[in-house]
Amino acid sequence: MKASKTASTTTLFGHPKGLFYLFFAELWERFSFYGMKALLLLYMTQHLLYTDEASFGILSAYMSLVYITPLWGGILADKILGYRKSILLGGILMALGHFLLSFETPIFFYGSLALIILGNGFFKPNISSFVGALYKDNPHQRDAGFTIFYLGINLGAAIAPLICAWIAALYGWHYGFMLAGFGMLLGLAFFQQGLKSNVFGAAGQLPNATRYHQKIAGLNQGQWVAIGAVLTTPIFAAIIFFHEYEHYLILLASAFLILYILFILSKVSTIERGRLIVVIYFTLLSTLFAALFEQTGSSLVLFADRNVHLIGINAAQTNSINATFIVLLAIPFSMLWAWLSRIGKNPAAPFKFSFGLILLGLAAIIFGRSAISADALAQTSMIYLIIGYFVLTVGELFLSPIGLSKVTELSPKQYISFIMGVWFSSYFYGHYFAGKVAQLTVSNGASNNLFDTFGSAIKLITGLTQDIAIHKGPAFEQLYAYVSVYVSFGIITLSIGCLALLLAPIMTRLMHLENR
Repeated sequence: MKASKTASTTTLFGHPKGLFYLFFAELWERFSFYGMKALLLLYMTQHLLYTDEASFGILSAYMSLVYITPLWGGILADKILGYRKSILLGGILMALGHFLLSFETPIFFYGSLALIILGNGFFKPNISSFVGALYKDNPHQRDAGFTIFYLGINLGAAIAPLICAWIAALYGWHYGFMLAGFGMLLGLAFFQQGLKSNVFGAAGQLPNATRYHQKIAGLNQGQWVAIGAVLTTPIFAAIIFFHEYEHYLILLASAFLILYILFILSKVSTIERGRLIVVIYFTLLSTLFAALFEQTGSSLVLFADRNVHLIGINAAQTNSINATFIVLLAIPFSMLWAWLSRIGKNPAAPFKFSFGLILLGLAAIIFGRSAISADALAQTSMIYLIIGYFVLTVGELFLSPIGLSKVTELSPKQYISFIMGVWFSSYFYGHYFAGKVAQLTVSNGASNNLFDTFGSAIKLITGLTQDIAIHKGPAFEQLYAYVSVYVSFGIITLSIGCLALLLAPIMTRLMHLENR
């Protein structure tokens, strides 16, 4: 370890020491988040006995809201709370939500989801922005640092489904949810230890101490933010409950986003404006990525449960496959980006995004291809699920950690947390559309008429048509519903990835980062 004059520049393995405290804080926060997520869909369909359509709708609303609240969490961090207090507030709200989910009543079910949504809004954009702040004097290591941070995210995501699903199966659903809550508390403990050890230096402090401590009705503004978060819980719970009206929230959030981004564009320099356009472009591509990628937590779970011959794991535990591959690949990818940077061959971020989309499209086609291995019970070979997840994971490593890295680097500094919230809004939109895609996999005899355009490709890749599936029985109809959706959207995503490859040189020039 190499020490230097300030705590914020103390390094470990060539990276700021603070990165590793944030790494473990994020690891346990993601353990809590993905542990609960692994259980949620199956909990609704198997325990609460909700229909597939209702469960997809609730999951879509919950997951999309999780990624819209970072917009407001980012603004409040930029203006009032700073990174540190935002992360602590977010972690407390999420832990409370996980624990309350163990009570089986509708008010606790929807209220718990709302608390997790609000907590994530304060936690998620600000811990990522905090990582970026550690690299302000060493931007060439930023991609490698964020890939290591991304390893922490996915180490938690890999462990959580295995352990939480095992505990839920052994002792009951609610014990799995409680374990997720304890994971969040561990994340807060690591972050608090980092603060006590002063490894962050001055990073993440209050942006304006006078404003924070300003009293309104006897309370300072920071306290009012926390109270406001709790008071909005019923609003978010109601949005999840009435999830069929979520499109109104989409319109409202879009109007807010457009107006605030236009305001920022009017306030920044020409170079900053170009960079912000690239961030918006990355956000649009990430939205498409998320719409297909997030089938991993929805339709792919039910696909694995109903149409994959699983060996050694159950359907809930398949959520760990993607994260496990990231754990295995993140450090090699981090080393790869660092090495390519040293020799001047590191592809610019727009090219990496293009490759990520192309690989995601190929992964979806591989999931569809699994139909050729189906037995008489419409059970497909697990090897296609594994290979598809591997290709999907490599695509993710080309896109998601690079997006986190570049958003912190390209954003105007005075708006960095809000712009990080804009980046996470891609998951807000992505999860909304992911829910629509997942609902197309419901076998009702009509859904896949939407995919007549891809009929020949579906038959070539899967060996199935709707008529063949109907002739073979309900299990094959359900199988066809899944694989036809995966192949169709795989082709669409692969095509857009190729188009993005053509646009990459233009976007690279707008970044003004010497092709980083």
